[in-house]
Amino acid sequence: MKKLPIQGWLCFMLVTCFLFACHNVRREPEKAAVTEHKTKAYTCPMHPQVQSDTAGFCPICGMQLEKVKSSAEPKAVSLNTLIKPSNQRVIANVSMVHMMAREENIEMASFGFITYDTRQVGTIAADYAGRIEKLYVKYRYQEIRIGQRIMDIYSPELLTAQENLLFLLKNDPDNELLISSAKQKLYLLGMGKLQLDQVIKSGKAALTVAVYSKYSGHVHESNSEGMNSSQPAAMNPVSVTTPELSVKEGMYVQKGQPIFSVFNPNKAWAVLNIFTGQAAMVKAGNKVRIATEGNPPKDFRAAISYIEPVYRKDSKTLTARVYFDNASLQVPIGSQVKATIFAGDRSANWLPEEAVLTLGMDKVVFVRNGESFLARKIETGISNKHLVQVLAGLDQSEAVAANAQYLVDSESFIKTN
Repeated sequence: MKKLPIQGWLCFMLVTCFLFACHNVRREPEKAAVTEHKTKAYTCPMHPQVQSDTAGFCPICGMQLEKVKSSAEPKAVSLNTLIKPSNQRVIANVSMVHMMAREENIEMASFGFITYDTRQVGTIAADYAGRIEKLYVKYRYQEIRIGQRIMDIYSPELLTAQENLLFLLKNDPDNELLISSAKQKLYLLGMGKLQLDQVIKSGKAALTVAVYSKYSGHVHESNSEGMNSSQPAAMNPVSVTTPELSVKEGMYVQKGQPIFSVFNPNKAWAVLNIFTGQAAMVKAGNKVRIATEGNPPKDFRAAISYIEPVYRKDSKTLTARVYFDNASLQVPIGSQVKATIFAGDRSANWLPEEAVLTLGMDKVVFVRNGESFLARKIETGISNKHLVQVLAGLDQSEAVAANAQYLVDSESFIKTN
């Protein structure tokens, strides 16, 4: 075979390179077309997770889908924009959202605790002055029932009243007026009818008189300082510990002095703390779902019964009471609870909470303004389900950055208009 000269080989290589280059030139537009087709998608400005290959409407909120620009697409920024102060404008390529007007079902989280229903509190007091001879209540929080014997009291006043009645019955049995008055005095002093009948039947005055409970529940001590005072004393708060009773046998009590308080554990309150920004939306009658710390999966439903009109001492929250029947639930008093308050539906303008930046007392969004984003202060209302209510400062036609944190390095540099 005859070898080609060097000039022939060079010509052959040039022709091959030319054909290969022409082939690549023809293929390049096809690749670009395929890439452009893949990147031209549509998405919802309010719900970025919704994407589609064709134009249409968002299945969640009904807004018209917008075309997503390719990340490789160059964006022209004018020199006039670049020289703007960086604490007012931000140049960035981030997704945007629009404020949306719709009706939201308001659900608010609240925390609180379980306490006794004070409407069901009963007081065991001394109807007459005397000395405690026998005490049948042995410890704090002891459970008692209606009609249960609490203590025996020796009272000189009561003993004298019994002897006067027995004297009349023995020496002037026909004087019904005086006998009736003597019996009435004993009733007023606190002696029961069965006890008085026993005294009349036996003909002997009882040295001690039994005191019976008119209530069922747990026994709590009234202020022990009142044991040495003639004035009724206020009830102490429920103690976390269980110290011994300060009421002892042999102590003297004054007439009308409260000795024990009886709390009914079957009637309880859930006391919930309502923050100031949410207080205007919570009303009596709102439904509540309450979960206790002891058994979170086992929650129960109730309704807000009363909202206290004042702030409690050292508290910046309002207090809402939820009355409920604890007979079957048996939630321990003092349990911490987490509640969800259903405040009904509210029509408002909403933004995702990621689009709103908090600067102390101010709320800021980044509004799309030509080639950049402009920081703007807005007025907001409640927060609900990761949405923030916008009251003023923004129009529905204006687009804002979907995540305001992406446009800020430090909150201190932001200057709003």
